[in-house]
Amino acid sequence: MLNIMRGYGHPGHNEAVVMDDDIGSWPTGRLLSVAARVVEGRFHAFLETRGLTHAGLIALHHLAGGPRSQREIAVLCRVTDQTISRTVDHLRQAGYVERRTDERDRRRLLVRITEAGERVLADARHAERASDRLLGALDDYDWFRGQLVKLITAAS
Repeated sequence: MLNIMRGYGHPGHNEAVVMDDDIGSWPTGRLLSVAARVVEGRFHAFLETRGLTHAGLIALHHLAGGPRSQREIAVLCRVTDQTISRTVDHLRQAGYVERRTDERDRRRLLVRITEAGERVLADARHAERASDRLLGALDDYDWFRGQLVKLITAAS
């Protein structure tokens, strides 16, 4: 029996993957790749309903610890200054962040997460873990997350 899974890819794609009954025989790399695309596509759709992108979510994550300069956010997000500038502009327009002058250095602007930004970040974190269409489908979320961290750390 074949099962066709649609809409797992990047935004705007409606790719189909034929899932055969022998998915357990797939190489681990293929399993990781398909799982990443499935979760990313579903999470993108979730974020889109909240006016967020993956880049915006990552920036909010780094701002949860306190205000930062755009340059600091870019470094932490591993993107260019131009990319983070667009991301911060989008987050500002959505009401998730604000820019303020640094009290210690009036020449510098800091980006700060707003209450709305904190709420949407908490909502996204909860949905990722609780949704049976995202990582809530796992038997042991914390164990799986730990294994991903271990894998990425070992591969870096």
